[in-house]
Amino acid sequence: MEKDILLSMRAICKTFPGVRALQNVDFSLCKGEIHALMGENGAGKSTLVKVLTGVYPKDSGQIFMQGIDKEIAIKSPQEAQNLGLSTVYQEISLCPNLTVAENIFIGRGNSPFIHWRTREKKATEILSKLKIPTSATRQLGTCSLAVQQMVAIARGVDMECKVLILDEPTSSLDEQEVALLFSLMRELKARGVGIIFITHFLEQVYEICDKITVLRNGELVGEYEIKNLPRVQLISKMLGKNLDEISELQNRKSTLSEKEAPLVYEGFGLSSAEGTKPFDFFIRRGEVNGFAGLLGSGRSESIRAIFGADRITGGKIKINQKEAKISKPKDAMKYGIGYLPEDRKLDGIVEDLSVQENIILALQVLKGFFKPFSKSEAEAFADEYIKILGIKTASKDTPIKSLSGGNQQKVILARWLLTNPQYLMLDEPTRGIDIGTKIEIQKLVFKLAEKGVSVTFISSEIEEMLTTCSRLIVMRDRNIVGELKGKEMTQAKIMHTIAGEVAQNG
Repeated sequence: MEKDILLSMRAICKTFPGVRALQNVDFSLCKGEIHALMGENGAGKSTLVKVLTGVYPKDSGQIFMQGIDKEIAIKSPQEAQNLGLSTVYQEISLCPNLTVAENIFIGRGNSPFIHWRTREKKATEILSKLKIPTSATRQLGTCSLAVQQMVAIARGVDMECKVLILDEPTSSLDEQEVALLFSLMRELKARGVGIIFITHFLEQVYEICDKITVLRNGELVGEYEIKNLPRVQLISKMLGKNLDEISELQNRKSTLSEKEAPLVYEGFGLSSAEGTKPFDFFIRRGEVNGFAGLLGSGRSESIRAIFGADRITGGKIKINQKEAKISKPKDAMKYGIGYLPEDRKLDGIVEDLSVQENIILALQVLKGFFKPFSKSEAEAFADEYIKILGIKTASKDTPIKSLSGGNQQKVILARWLLTNPQYLMLDEPTRGIDIGTKIEIQKLVFKLAEKGVSVTFISSEIEEMLTTCSRLIVMRDRNIVGELKGKEMTQAKIMHTIAGEVAQNG
Protein backbone atom coordinates (compact mmCIF):
# COMPACT_ATOMS: atom_id res chain seq x y z
CA MET A 1 0.00 0.00 0.00
CA GLU A 2 1.20 3.50 -0.90
CA LYS A 3 1.01 4.77 2.69
CA ASP A 4 3.41 2.03 3.84
CA ILE A 5 6.15 2.96 1.37
CA LEU A 6 9.13 4.39 3.26
CA LEU A 7 11.36 4.96 0.26
CA SER A 8 10.80 5.26 -3.46
CA MET A 9 13.47 5.63 -6.15
CA ARG A 10 12.21 6.26 -9.69
CA ALA A 11 14.03 6.06 -13.03
CA ILE A 12 17.47 6.44 -11.46
CA CYS A 13 20.31 6.88 -13.97
CA LYS A 14 24.02 7.10 -13.28
CA THR A 15 26.86 7.16 -15.79
CA PHE A 16 30.59 7.01 -15.27
CA PRO A 17 33.08 7.68 -18.08
CA GLY A 18 32.34 5.02 -20.67
CA VAL A 19 30.01 3.04 -18.38
CA ARG A 20 26.23 3.25 -17.92
CA ALA A 21 26.07 2.03 -14.32
CA LEU A 22 22.30 2.53 -13.80
CA GLN A 23 19.62 2.96 -16.41
CA ASN A 24 16.08 3.93 -15.33
CA VAL A 25 16.16 1.81 -12.17
CA ASP A 26 13.12 1.81 -9.86
CA PHE A 27 13.26 0.63 -6.26
CA SER A 28 10.82 0.89 -3.37
CA LEU A 29 10.96 -0.15 0.28
CA CYS A 30 8.01 -0.52 2.64
CA LYS A 31 7.76 -0.01 6.37
CA GLY A 32 8.68 -3.16 8.32
CA GLU A 33 10.06 -4.93 5.24
CA ILE A 34 13.35 -6.77 4.64
CA HIS A 35 14.09 -6.32 0.95
CA ALA A 36 16.97 -8.12 -0.78
CA LEU A 37 18.89 -6.29 -3.51
CA MET A 38 20.33 -9.01 -5.75
CA GLY A 39 22.53 -9.20 -8.82
CA GLU A 40 25.89 -10.43 -10.01
CA ASN A 41 29.09 -8.39 -9.91
CA GLY A 42 28.60 -5.19 -11.92
CA ALA A 43 24.80 -5.37 -11.75
CA GLY A 44 24.55 -1.92 -10.16
CA LYS A 45 23.68 -2.76 -6.54
CA SER A 46 26.47 -0.76 -4.94
CA THR A 47 25.97 2.18 -7.29
CA LEU A 48 22.25 2.34 -6.46
CA VAL A 49 23.00 2.34 -2.72
CA LYS A 50 25.69 5.01 -3.14
CA VAL A 51 23.27 7.20 -5.07
CA LEU A 52 20.70 6.70 -2.31
CA THR A 53 23.15 7.57 0.46
CA GLY A 54 24.69 10.62 -1.22
CA VAL A 55 28.06 9.10 -2.10
CA TYR A 56 27.33 9.58 -5.83
CA PRO A 57 25.08 12.25 -7.37
CA LYS A 58 22.44 10.80 -9.67
CA ASP A 59 22.32 11.93 -13.30
CA SER A 60 18.53 11.80 -13.38
CA GLY A 61 15.60 10.27 -11.55
CA GLN A 62 13.70 11.00 -8.35
CA ILE A 63 13.90 9.92 -4.70
CA PHE A 64 10.98 10.24 -2.26
CA MET A 65 10.67 9.37 1.43
CA GLN A 66 7.66 8.92 3.66
CA GLY A 67 6.76 12.09 5.55
CA ILE A 68 8.43 14.41 3.04
CA ASP A 69 6.03 15.99 0.55
CA LYS A 70 8.56 16.75 -2.15
CA GLU A 71 11.40 15.01 -3.97
CA ILE A 72 14.58 14.86 -1.93
CA ALA A 73 18.15 15.53 -3.09
CA ILE A 74 20.72 13.68 -0.97
CA LYS A 75 24.11 15.31 -1.47
CA SER A 76 26.20 13.55 1.18
CA PRO A 77 26.18 10.53 3.54
CA GLN A 78 25.61 12.94 6.44
CA GLU A 79 22.43 14.24 4.76
CA ALA A 80 21.32 10.64 4.27
CA GLN A 81 21.93 9.95 7.97
CA ASN A 82 19.93 13.05 8.94
CA LEU A 83 17.02 11.78 6.82
CA GLY A 84 17.06 8.43 8.64
CA LEU A 85 19.09 6.39 6.14
CA SER A 86 21.75 4.33 7.91
CA THR A 87 24.27 2.07 6.18
CA VAL A 88 26.32 -0.73 7.74
CA TYR A 89 29.06 -1.96 5.45
CA GLN A 90 30.84 -5.31 5.32
CA GLU A 91 33.95 -3.72 6.84
CA ILE A 92 32.95 -2.46 10.29
CA SER A 93 33.93 1.22 10.62
CA LEU A 94 33.86 1.52 14.42
CA CYS A 95 36.68 1.76 16.99
CA PRO A 96 37.63 -1.63 18.47
CA ASN A 97 39.70 0.00 21.25
CA LEU A 98 36.63 1.82 22.65
CA THR A 99 33.74 0.40 24.63
CA VAL A 100 30.41 -0.57 23.12
CA ALA A 101 28.79 2.51 24.66
CA GLU A 102 31.50 4.82 23.35
CA ASN A 103 31.02 3.41 19.86
CA ILE A 104 27.27 3.87 19.98
CA PHE A 105 27.63 7.55 20.92
CA ILE A 106 30.87 8.40 19.11
CA GLY A 107 30.70 11.57 17.00
CA ARG A 108 27.56 12.97 18.62
CA GLY A 109 28.47 16.63 18.29
CA ASN A 110 25.43 17.85 20.23
CA SER A 111 26.66 16.46 23.56
CA PRO A 112 30.45 16.11 23.62
CA PHE A 113 30.63 16.17 27.42
CA ILE A 114 27.88 13.68 28.19
CA HIS A 115 28.45 12.05 31.58
CA TRP A 116 29.89 8.55 31.16
CA ARG A 117 27.39 6.97 33.56
CA THR A 118 24.48 8.50 31.65
CA ARG A 119 25.99 7.35 28.36
CA GLU A 120 26.46 3.79 29.58
CA LYS A 121 22.94 3.69 31.02
CA LYS A 122 21.45 4.82 27.70
CA ALA A 123 23.63 2.33 25.80
CA THR A 124 22.47 -0.48 28.11
CA GLU A 125 18.85 0.45 27.39
CA ILE A 126 19.50 0.37 23.63
CA LEU A 127 21.26 -3.00 23.83
CA SER A 128 18.42 -4.43 25.90
CA LYS A 129 15.72 -3.04 23.61
CA LEU A 130 17.43 -4.56 20.56
CA LYS A 131 18.36 -7.79 22.41
CA ILE A 132 22.06 -7.44 21.61
CA PRO A 133 24.02 -9.90 23.79
CA THR A 134 26.85 -7.74 25.13
CA SER A 135 27.63 -5.20 27.85
CA ALA A 136 27.83 -1.43 27.30
CA THR A 137 31.17 -1.32 29.14
CA ARG A 138 32.81 -4.10 27.14
CA GLN A 139 35.62 -3.18 24.75
CA LEU A 140 34.23 -3.57 21.22
CA GLY A 141 37.29 -5.41 19.90
CA THR A 142 36.68 -8.28 22.32
CA CYS A 143 33.20 -8.90 20.88
CA SER A 144 32.46 -11.33 18.06
CA LEU A 145 32.10 -9.98 14.52
CA ALA A 146 28.34 -10.50 14.72
CA VAL A 147 28.04 -8.41 17.88
CA GLN A 148 30.25 -5.72 16.34
CA GLN A 149 27.87 -5.65 13.36
CA MET A 150 24.94 -5.35 15.77
CA VAL A 151 26.58 -2.46 17.60
CA ALA A 152 27.05 -0.69 14.25
CA ILE A 153 23.35 -1.26 13.58
CA ALA A 154 22.41 -0.09 17.09
CA ARG A 155 24.29 3.14 16.49
CA GLY A 156 22.33 3.75 13.28
CA VAL A 157 19.00 2.80 14.82
CA ASP A 158 19.55 5.03 17.85
CA MET A 159 20.06 7.94 15.44
CA GLU A 160 16.38 7.57 14.45
CA CYS A 161 17.01 5.26 11.52
CA LYS A 162 14.02 4.67 9.23
CA VAL A 163 15.87 2.76 6.51
CA LEU A 164 18.74 0.40 7.34
CA ILE A 165 21.08 -0.71 4.52
CA LEU A 166 23.12 -3.83 5.23
CA ASP A 167 25.86 -4.39 2.65
CA GLU A 168 27.18 -7.98 2.84
CA PRO A 169 26.89 -8.04 6.66
CA THR A 170 27.18 -11.83 6.96
CA SER A 171 30.19 -12.54 4.72
CA SER A 172 32.54 -13.03 7.69
CA LEU A 173 30.06 -14.57 10.14
CA ASP A 174 29.55 -18.17 11.16
CA GLU A 175 26.09 -19.79 11.36
CA GLN A 176 25.49 -18.90 15.03
CA GLU A 177 26.51 -15.28 14.43
CA VAL A 178 24.23 -15.05 11.40
CA ALA A 179 21.37 -16.31 13.56
CA LEU A 180 22.05 -13.53 16.10
CA LEU A 181 22.11 -10.89 13.37
CA PHE A 182 18.87 -12.19 11.85
CA SER A 183 17.22 -12.04 15.26
CA LEU A 184 18.10 -8.33 15.45
CA MET A 185 16.86 -7.73 11.90
CA ARG A 186 13.50 -9.29 12.78
CA GLU A 187 13.31 -7.10 15.89
CA LEU A 188 13.90 -3.97 13.78
CA LYS A 189 11.37 -5.15 11.20
CA ALA A 190 8.77 -5.48 13.96
CA ARG A 191 9.50 -1.88 14.95
CA GLY A 192 8.74 -0.70 11.40
CA VAL A 193 12.29 -0.18 10.14
CA GLY A 194 12.73 -0.91 6.43
CA ILE A 195 15.85 -2.98 5.70
CA ILE A 196 17.74 -3.25 2.40
CA PHE A 197 19.77 -6.47 2.52
CA ILE A 198 22.61 -6.96 0.03
CA THR A 199 24.10 -10.45 0.00
CA HIS A 200 25.19 -13.28 -2.27
CA PHE A 201 23.97 -16.03 0.09
CA LEU A 202 20.77 -17.47 -1.38
CA GLU A 203 19.82 -19.48 1.71
CA GLN A 204 19.92 -16.33 3.82
CA VAL A 205 17.76 -14.37 1.36
CA TYR A 206 15.03 -17.01 1.50
CA GLU A 207 15.27 -17.24 5.29
CA ILE A 208 15.00 -13.57 6.19
CA CYS A 209 13.62 -11.49 3.28
CA ASP A 210 10.11 -10.50 2.20
CA LYS A 211 10.90 -9.18 -1.29
CA ILE A 212 13.70 -9.32 -3.85
CA THR A 213 14.71 -6.71 -6.40
CA VAL A 214 17.03 -8.04 -9.12
CA LEU A 215 19.42 -5.84 -11.11
CA ARG A 216 21.46 -6.93 -14.12
CA ASN A 217 23.93 -4.85 -16.10
CA GLY A 218 22.66 -1.64 -14.49
CA GLU A 219 19.01 -2.28 -15.34
CA LEU A 220 16.01 -3.39 -13.30
CA VAL A 221 14.99 -6.99 -13.99
CA GLY A 222 12.07 -6.87 -11.57
CA GLU A 223 10.72 -6.79 -8.03
CA TYR A 224 9.32 -10.05 -6.62
CA GLU A 225 7.60 -11.38 -3.53
CA ILE A 226 9.91 -13.99 -2.01
CA LYS A 227 7.10 -16.56 -1.92
CA ASN A 228 6.52 -16.19 -5.67
CA LEU A 229 10.14 -16.55 -6.82
CA PRO A 230 11.70 -20.04 -6.62
CA ARG A 231 15.47 -20.03 -6.22
CA VAL A 232 16.17 -21.43 -9.65
CA GLN A 233 14.15 -18.60 -11.24
CA LEU A 234 16.07 -16.05 -9.16
CA ILE A 235 19.36 -17.44 -10.48
CA SER A 236 17.99 -17.36 -14.02
CA LYS A 237 17.02 -13.70 -13.65
CA MET A 238 20.37 -12.75 -12.10
CA LEU A 239 22.35 -14.44 -14.87
CA GLY A 240 20.04 -13.34 -17.68
CA LYS A 241 19.33 -16.84 -18.95
CA ASN A 242 15.90 -18.09 -19.97
CA LEU A 243 15.37 -21.65 -18.77
CA ASP A 244 13.02 -22.26 -21.71
CA GLU A 245 15.90 -21.65 -24.09
CA ILE A 246 18.43 -23.92 -22.42
CA SER A 247 18.18 -26.60 -25.09
CA GLU A 248 19.41 -24.08 -27.66
CA LEU A 249 22.69 -23.50 -25.84
CA GLN A 250 25.64 -24.63 -27.91
CA ASN A 251 27.71 -26.86 -25.68
CA ARG A 252 31.01 -27.63 -27.39
CA LYS A 253 32.77 -30.39 -25.48
CA SER A 254 36.44 -30.97 -25.10
CA THR A 255 37.96 -33.55 -27.43
CA LEU A 256 40.32 -34.67 -24.67
CA SER A 257 40.36 -38.36 -23.76
CA GLU A 258 37.89 -39.33 -21.06
CA LYS A 259 40.03 -42.17 -19.73
CA GLU A 260 41.05 -41.82 -16.09
CA ALA A 261 44.50 -40.25 -16.08
CA PRO A 262 46.71 -40.20 -12.97
CA LEU A 263 45.71 -37.90 -10.13
CA VAL A 264 47.79 -34.73 -9.95
CA TYR A 265 46.26 -33.03 -6.92
CA GLU A 266 44.03 -34.34 -4.11
CA GLY A 267 42.67 -32.36 -1.18
CA PHE A 268 40.79 -33.92 1.72
CA GLY A 269 38.74 -31.79 4.14
CA LEU A 270 40.44 -28.55 3.09
CA SER A 271 39.37 -25.39 4.89
CA SER A 272 40.83 -21.90 5.10
CA ALA A 273 40.91 -18.86 7.34
CA GLU A 274 38.73 -17.03 4.81
CA GLY A 275 35.67 -19.11 5.70
CA THR A 276 36.02 -21.94 3.20
CA LYS A 277 34.18 -24.88 4.70
CA PRO A 278 35.90 -28.32 4.59
CA PHE A 279 35.84 -29.73 1.05
CA ASP A 280 37.34 -32.57 -0.94
CA PHE A 281 38.80 -31.95 -4.37
CA PHE A 282 40.88 -33.72 -7.01
CA ILE A 283 42.09 -33.17 -10.55
CA ARG A 284 43.67 -35.57 -13.04
CA ARG A 285 46.48 -35.01 -15.52
CA GLY A 286 45.24 -33.15 -18.59
CA GLU A 287 41.78 -32.53 -17.10
CA VAL A 288 39.98 -29.19 -17.32
CA ASN A 289 37.55 -28.82 -14.45
CA GLY A 290 35.91 -25.81 -12.87
CA PHE A 291 34.11 -24.37 -9.86
CA ALA A 292 30.63 -23.11 -10.75
CA GLY A 293 28.41 -20.94 -8.56
CA LEU A 294 27.23 -17.41 -8.02
CA LEU A 295 29.54 -14.64 -6.90
CA GLY A 296 30.30 -15.20 -3.20
CA SER A 297 29.66 -18.95 -3.38
CA GLY A 298 33.25 -19.77 -2.44
CA ARG A 299 34.73 -20.46 -5.88
CA SER A 300 37.72 -18.15 -5.53
CA GLU A 301 38.26 -18.99 -1.85
CA SER A 302 38.51 -22.68 -2.73
CA ILE A 303 41.32 -22.31 -5.24
CA ARG A 304 43.09 -19.77 -3.04
CA ALA A 305 43.11 -22.47 -0.35
CA ILE A 306 44.50 -25.00 -2.84
CA PHE A 307 47.30 -22.57 -3.76
CA GLY A 308 48.01 -21.54 -0.16
CA ALA A 309 47.13 -17.91 -0.89
CA ASP A 310 44.74 -18.05 2.10
CA ARG A 311 45.89 -19.72 5.28
CA ILE A 312 44.84 -23.38 5.33
CA THR A 313 43.22 -24.28 8.66
CA GLY A 314 42.55 -27.97 8.07
CA GLY A 315 42.80 -30.89 5.70
CA LYS A 316 45.37 -33.07 3.96
CA ILE A 317 46.94 -32.82 0.51
CA LYS A 318 48.46 -35.26 -1.97
CA ILE A 319 50.49 -34.26 -5.02
CA ASN A 320 50.98 -37.02 -7.60
CA GLN A 321 49.50 -39.42 -5.02
CA LYS A 322 52.14 -38.59 -2.37
CA GLU A 323 51.45 -36.62 0.82
CA ALA A 324 52.42 -32.96 0.57
CA LYS A 325 52.20 -29.79 2.62
CA ILE A 326 51.22 -26.40 1.20
CA SER A 327 51.12 -23.52 3.68
CA LYS A 328 52.04 -20.66 1.35
CA PRO A 329 52.06 -19.94 -2.41
CA LYS A 330 55.77 -20.71 -2.80
CA ASP A 331 55.10 -24.26 -1.53
CA ALA A 332 52.46 -24.71 -4.23
CA MET A 333 54.78 -23.29 -6.87
CA LYS A 334 57.49 -25.80 -5.94
CA TYR A 335 54.95 -28.56 -6.64
CA GLY A 336 54.30 -27.10 -10.10
CA ILE A 337 51.04 -25.30 -9.27
CA GLY A 338 50.27 -21.89 -10.80
CA TYR A 339 47.45 -19.47 -9.99
CA LEU A 340 46.05 -16.61 -12.05
CA PRO A 341 44.01 -14.53 -9.54
CA GLU A 342 40.56 -13.07 -10.07
CA ASP A 343 41.70 -9.46 -9.62
CA ARG A 344 44.63 -8.99 -11.98
CA LYS A 345 45.08 -5.36 -10.91
CA LEU A 346 45.28 -6.12 -7.19
CA ASP A 347 46.84 -9.60 -7.05
CA GLY A 348 48.28 -10.16 -10.53
CA ILE A 349 50.33 -7.49 -12.23
CA VAL A 350 53.05 -5.39 -10.63
CA GLU A 351 52.07 -2.29 -12.52
CA ASP A 352 55.31 -0.30 -12.19
CA LEU A 353 57.42 -3.19 -13.52
CA SER A 354 57.96 -3.86 -17.21
CA VAL A 355 56.34 -6.60 -19.27
CA GLN A 356 59.58 -8.57 -19.12
CA GLU A 357 59.91 -8.20 -15.34
CA ASN A 358 56.31 -9.34 -14.84
CA ILE A 359 56.81 -12.39 -17.06
CA ILE A 360 59.89 -13.71 -15.24
CA LEU A 361 58.59 -12.90 -11.74
CA ALA A 362 57.26 -16.35 -10.70
CA LEU A 363 60.25 -18.25 -12.07
CA GLN A 364 62.57 -15.79 -10.33
CA VAL A 365 60.77 -16.45 -7.04
CA LEU A 366 61.36 -20.19 -7.48
CA LYS A 367 65.02 -19.66 -8.35
CA GLY A 368 65.57 -17.13 -5.55
CA PHE A 369 66.06 -13.40 -5.77
CA PHE A 370 69.72 -13.76 -4.87
CA LYS A 371 70.21 -15.75 -8.07
CA PRO A 372 68.93 -13.35 -10.72
CA PHE A 373 68.61 -14.30 -14.37
CA SER A 374 71.13 -12.82 -16.72
CA LYS A 375 69.91 -10.03 -18.95
CA SER A 376 70.07 -12.29 -22.02
CA GLU A 377 68.08 -15.07 -20.25
CA ALA A 378 65.35 -12.67 -19.12
CA GLU A 379 65.10 -11.12 -22.57
CA ALA A 380 64.89 -14.55 -24.21
CA PHE A 381 62.09 -15.64 -21.89
CA ALA A 382 60.13 -12.43 -22.52
CA ASP A 383 60.60 -12.55 -26.29
CA GLU A 384 59.48 -16.19 -26.42
CA TYR A 385 56.20 -15.69 -24.58
CA ILE A 386 55.38 -12.35 -26.14
CA LYS A 387 55.52 -14.22 -29.45
CA ILE A 388 53.72 -17.40 -28.26
CA LEU A 389 50.79 -15.49 -26.71
CA GLY A 390 50.73 -12.61 -29.19
CA ILE A 391 51.13 -9.99 -26.46
CA LYS A 392 50.68 -6.56 -27.99
CA THR A 393 53.26 -4.24 -26.45
CA ALA A 394 55.60 -1.56 -27.77
CA SER A 395 58.49 -3.50 -26.27
CA LYS A 396 59.28 -5.95 -23.51
CA ASP A 397 60.49 -2.98 -21.43
CA THR A 398 57.09 -1.22 -21.56
CA PRO A 399 55.48 -0.83 -18.09
CA ILE A 400 52.70 -3.41 -17.87
CA LYS A 401 50.25 -0.75 -16.65
CA SER A 402 50.37 0.73 -20.17
CA LEU A 403 48.91 -2.45 -21.74
CA SER A 404 45.24 -3.25 -22.32
CA GLY A 405 43.47 -5.54 -19.86
CA GLY A 406 43.60 -8.48 -22.26
CA ASN A 407 47.32 -8.11 -22.81
CA GLN A 408 47.94 -7.74 -19.07
CA GLN A 409 46.12 -11.03 -18.65
CA LYS A 410 48.35 -12.65 -21.27
CA VAL A 411 51.44 -11.43 -19.43
CA ILE A 412 50.24 -13.10 -16.21
CA LEU A 413 49.55 -16.30 -18.15
CA ALA A 414 53.07 -16.08 -19.60
CA ARG A 415 54.42 -15.74 -16.07
CA TRP A 416 52.95 -19.08 -15.06
CA LEU A 417 53.60 -20.90 -18.33
CA LEU A 418 57.28 -20.02 -17.94
CA THR A 419 57.35 -22.09 -14.72
CA ASN A 420 56.24 -25.17 -16.72
CA PRO A 421 53.35 -25.98 -14.35
CA GLN A 422 51.70 -29.36 -14.03
CA TYR A 423 48.55 -27.75 -12.60
CA LEU A 424 47.25 -24.27 -13.45
CA MET A 425 44.30 -22.51 -11.78
CA LEU A 426 42.66 -19.68 -13.73
CA ASP A 427 40.16 -17.48 -11.86
CA GLU A 428 38.09 -15.32 -14.26
CA PRO A 429 40.88 -15.27 -16.90
CA THR A 430 38.62 -13.75 -19.57
CA ARG A 431 36.75 -11.13 -17.52
CA GLY A 432 36.79 -7.66 -19.01
CA ILE A 433 38.70 -8.54 -22.16
CA ASP A 434 37.68 -8.48 -25.81
CA ILE A 435 36.09 -11.49 -27.50
CA GLY A 436 39.14 -12.18 -29.66
CA THR A 437 41.48 -12.45 -26.67
CA LYS A 438 38.87 -14.47 -24.81
CA ILE A 439 38.81 -17.08 -27.57
CA GLU A 440 42.62 -17.17 -27.66
CA ILE A 441 42.76 -17.90 -23.92
CA GLN A 442 40.12 -20.64 -24.21
CA LYS A 443 42.11 -22.26 -27.04
CA LEU A 444 45.26 -22.04 -24.92
CA VAL A 445 43.53 -23.93 -22.11
CA PHE A 446 42.79 -26.83 -24.48
CA LYS A 447 46.36 -26.82 -25.82
CA LEU A 448 47.71 -27.02 -22.28
CA ALA A 449 45.38 -29.88 -21.42
CA GLU A 450 46.43 -31.79 -24.55
CA LYS A 451 50.02 -31.49 -23.33
CA GLY A 452 49.05 -32.99 -19.96
CA VAL A 453 48.66 -29.81 -17.90
CA SER A 454 45.74 -29.92 -15.47
CA VAL A 455 43.58 -26.78 -15.45
CA THR A 456 40.92 -25.49 -13.07
CA PHE A 457 38.88 -22.79 -14.80
CA ILE A 458 36.49 -20.33 -13.15
CA SER A 459 34.18 -17.98 -15.05
CA SER A 460 30.96 -16.13 -14.19
CA GLU A 461 29.74 -16.98 -17.69
CA ILE A 462 28.03 -20.38 -17.66
CA GLU A 463 28.43 -20.86 -21.41
CA GLU A 464 32.18 -20.45 -21.05
CA MET A 465 32.32 -23.03 -18.27
CA LEU A 466 30.28 -25.50 -20.31
CA THR A 467 32.50 -24.94 -23.33
CA THR A 468 35.79 -25.24 -21.48
CA CYS A 469 35.34 -27.76 -18.66
CA SER A 470 34.80 -31.51 -18.71
CA ARG A 471 33.75 -31.59 -15.02
CA LEU A 472 32.13 -28.95 -12.80
CA ILE A 473 32.16 -28.67 -9.02
CA VAL A 474 29.06 -26.65 -8.05
CA MET A 475 29.18 -24.39 -4.99
CA ARG A 476 26.66 -22.51 -2.89
CA ASP A 477 27.29 -20.55 0.31
CA ARG A 478 30.91 -21.79 0.43
CA ASN A 479 29.89 -25.44 0.30
CA ILE A 480 30.26 -27.92 -2.54
CA VAL A 481 26.68 -28.92 -3.35
CA GLY A 482 27.20 -31.06 -6.44
CA GLU A 483 29.47 -32.34 -9.18
CA LEU A 484 28.45 -32.50 -12.84
CA LYS A 485 30.07 -34.15 -15.85
CA GLY A 486 29.14 -35.58 -19.22
CA LYS A 487 25.46 -35.22 -20.13
CA GLU A 488 24.70 -33.72 -16.71
CA MET A 489 26.55 -30.56 -17.71
CA THR A 490 23.69 -28.41 -18.88
CA GLN A 491 22.78 -24.88 -17.92
CA ALA A 492 19.53 -26.08 -16.38
CA LYS A 493 21.30 -28.65 -14.22
CA ILE A 494 23.86 -26.09 -13.02
CA MET A 495 21.12 -23.63 -12.04
CA HIS A 496 19.04 -26.23 -10.25
CA THR A 497 22.09 -27.54 -8.39
CA ILE A 498 23.05 -24.03 -7.26
CA ALA A 499 19.47 -23.47 -6.14
CA GLY A 500 19.35 -26.78 -4.26
CA GLU A 501 16.44 -28.01 -6.36
CA VAL A 502 15.99 -31.09 -8.55
CA ALA A 503 15.80 -30.30 -12.26
CA GLN A 504 12.58 -31.57 -13.79
CA ASN A 505 14.07 -32.36 -17.17
CA GLY A 506 17.67 -33.14 -16.32
